[in-house]
Amino acid sequence: MKSVDLMYQTMLAELGQRSLDAAWTADFPPEGRFTPANIKGRKYWYFDIPDGHGGTKRRYVGPAEDPDIAQRVSDHKRDKDDLRARRRLVNTLTREGGMISPDAMSGDIVEALADGGLFRLRGVLIGTVAFQCYSGLLGVRLPMAAILTGDADIAHYYAISREVEDSLPPIVELLQDVDASFRPVPHRSGSGASSAFQNADGYRVEFLTSNRGLDDYVDQPAKMPALGGASADPLRFLDFLIREPVRTILLHRSGIPVVVPDPARYAVHKLIVASRRHTDGQGPAKREKDIRQAALLFEALQQTRRSADLALVYNEAWERGPAWQDAIRIGAGMLPAPDADRFKMVLIDGAKKNREEIELPFGE
Repeated sequence: MKSVDLMYQTMLAELGQRSLDAAWTADFPPEGRFTPANIKGRKYWYFDIPDGHGGTKRRYVGPAEDPDIAQRVSDHKRDKDDLRARRRLVNTLTREGGMISPDAMSGDIVEALADGGLFRLRGVLIGTVAFQCYSGLLGVRLPMAAILTGDADIAHYYAISREVEDSLPPIVELLQDVDASFRPVPHRSGSGASSAFQNADGYRVEFLTSNRGLDDYVDQPAKMPALGGASADPLRFLDFLIREPVRTILLHRSGIPVVVPDPARYAVHKLIVASRRHTDGQGPAKREKDIRQAALLFEALQQTRRSADLALVYNEAWERGPAWQDAIRIGAGMLPAPDADRFKMVLIDGAKKNREEIELPFGE
């Protein structure tokens, strides 16, 4: 696996900062003001904007303990939006630097959701579109065969969606601004709520949330107040995936600031997901992609000396109990022999760095 030249990694960091500055200015213009609020014992920042009728409209910003948010609140000012310069950076990074850009539909959809406030409201981009970001995030060149997709998956915590007291504009309207043929997909449960939207070409946008562990919520869409009228399908193991996500850039147009899962969590989660794929329909093809993406990230984490990160999140998943352990064992058993050997070596090396014991999923 080839590394991305340090010059291009530096350019990506510059693009990231410029894109965040531009997004911040768009969301929080100088005429508004930041307001702290205490909710259930935690401090959050909100932003009040004049509504033009003598009142204000309030937007959620984020938790007060986030150091990046705290710094930006203290330095609140208008940032220059250098759109053309950022587009040139994106073109250089993808054409010369070997980093990955999404297909046009995926990029446009993520941009529309980001502009609507998805990541400000602590949504997390997951699935293959998120995987496309790991080339720049880890500084490695990933093969195109592992990143092709026909859908976009978005995750959001139920508790956050319920408590932020803010919302995206109507999801269906945001999507129809990208492609007028987007329509809500009827939920399999027969519920009137929709957690997925699809266009005439079959491109699907799906919203997911963590399973709250009660039988009453199994196979029922969860109402998500922050998601602009969209519900979300509860998914087991998702809370592990989206815990402590990271900020990065999707290389589309002038760069889109996004939030994605930690790559080590993504890799372990892919083993778990692969173990639970159906054996009919698209299940086998999706399982093969899961295993391929996990194996590529194990290699990338080894190459970038992040074995300790992988061992740490692997142990977290393993310690969640027998069901998690069985899923990891099954997924690891699907890895080709060279990839399984690498996974084993990375876990052992990471455990040594962390000075902790580790139980391997290969029966040793």
